[in-house]
Amino acid sequence: MSKVRIPPVLRAQAEGNKQIDVDGSTVGDVLAGLVERFPGLREQLLGADGSLNRFVNVYLNDQDIRYLGELATPVSASDTVVILPAMAGGV
Repeated sequence: MSKVRIPPVLRAQAEGNKQIDVDGSTVGDVLAGLVERFPGLREQLLGADGSLNRFVNVYLNDQDIRYLGELATPVSASDTVVILPAMAGGV
């Protein structure tokens, strides 16, 4: 199982978990398993068509998946997936 790190802003939808182990052979599989377990995360992470929300950055072992194979990027049990929603604001 790959480890998925949940940022503080999304932990309420993940029952307060900081990290969750999720099965999957690709990043997309892992995210699908995550939102299946915690449906409240679906709207935050994925668009209506199942693609990654454009305001969410996902990293596999510190590499942005947009520069790898995006959701088709292979993962293994020793990998860590980090979810980072983009933050906006200011004056």
